[in-house]
Amino acid sequence: MAELADVAATTQAPTDAELLERFRPVFARIAEGAIEREQARQLPFEQIEWLREAGFGTVRVPVEYGGLGATLTQTVRLLIELGEADSNLPQALRGHFAFVEGRRRAHDEASRAWWFEAITDGVLVGNAMAERGPETGSTAVVKESADGSLTLSGTKYYSTGTIFADWVITSAKLDGEHVTVLVPTTARGVTRVDDWAGFGQRMTGSGTTVFESVVVKPEHIIRLTTDQAMEHASTVAFFQTVLMSALAGISRAVLRDAVAFVRPRTRHFGVVGASSPRADPLVQRVVGRLSSLSFSAESNVLAVAAKLDAIDEAREAGVETDEVHVQAALAAFRAQQIVLPTVLEATTLLFEVGGASATDTDRVLDRHWRNARTIASHNPAISREQAIGDYELNDVVPVAGWVRATLARRAEAETQAG
Repeated sequence: MAELADVAATTQAPTDAELLERFRPVFARIAEGAIEREQARQLPFEQIEWLREAGFGTVRVPVEYGGLGATLTQTVRLLIELGEADSNLPQALRGHFAFVEGRRRAHDEASRAWWFEAITDGVLVGNAMAERGPETGSTAVVKESADGSLTLSGTKYYSTGTIFADWVITSAKLDGEHVTVLVPTTARGVTRVDDWAGFGQRMTGSGTTVFESVVVKPEHIIRLTTDQAMEHASTVAFFQTVLMSALAGISRAVLRDAVAFVRPRTRHFGVVGASSPRADPLVQRVVGRLSSLSFSAESNVLAVAAKLDAIDEAREAGVETDEVHVQAALAAFRAQQIVLPTVLEATTLLFEVGGASATDTDRVLDRHWRNARTIASHNPAISREQAIGDYELNDVVPVAGWVRATLARRAEAETQAG
């Protein structure tokens, strides 16, 4: 990985062709064993290592820090291809890519440089924010001892990718303030449990992470401020875009598997003797529909990526405004309303090309629907649909308004306590 950093530091940002040349062979290797991993519920530790060795974790790290410096549109194209190979992997790496985006926006140059150097050396970051409990919030806490040392304690669920990662970012309360905290996954007191029980995306490593008096360094605590509210809106958009990239990848895999299923077949329902289903206009219509659904899903996701790229472009030009963050958030929420039902339709329509034989458990074609349905359950689309309507009718900015309200309540509570 150090050699990768040396090479990247002396070259320009990559072209699409260069990125595909680097990563497509890895994606092909990953695709080869996808069915077997699904059948055995085998976590993709080896496949994550292939991606790490190829420098996939450095795709968005700027060139000047030793990364590949790809645009978000280029990154999303890669995530879609990776999702076609195995939809578990884009989601497993979602926390890592979101963390890189956060460091790209950070104003602390020392922090940026430290983390980017670690990532170009191969470090991967997992995500463990959500908890299971009677109410939404964070019960994890960072406590300060008499000697000034800090320790983190708490339990998180939906710790996507953490089981594969070197560091984990989590949420906690420090003196009543909500903060995000980074700790090494191998630190004393960190336990990662593979207990994700969902019927889809079963190899994302989205299980439990337990923190028991884990020592935390002050520089690894990140605080959210009011001037970051708009950035948080586009961060939410990015998280959703990674999930939609996995969905677009599933739509491509559905088309691929439909074609592979139909082409060699020599018998067809209602036709006596040998026949070629690939010549049947009805089968052709189904496959044509699958192709169109895949095109729609991918196009919508890439449109969101372009809005996210516009933030980078505005920042580099010194003209970054709240509006570019708002438009990215809105684009992600709008695309979600189209991509989710589009891919779910494709994963069901797939079975119309082959009748009962398409349900053979050896083919595991049902994994496409199970995985798509599981991804679609993240951050409910109906909630995003309401947020879009509230914006159109009342100019209420999605996400950012909630962040500002939360911070205002916190400030009021601190004032009353003081």
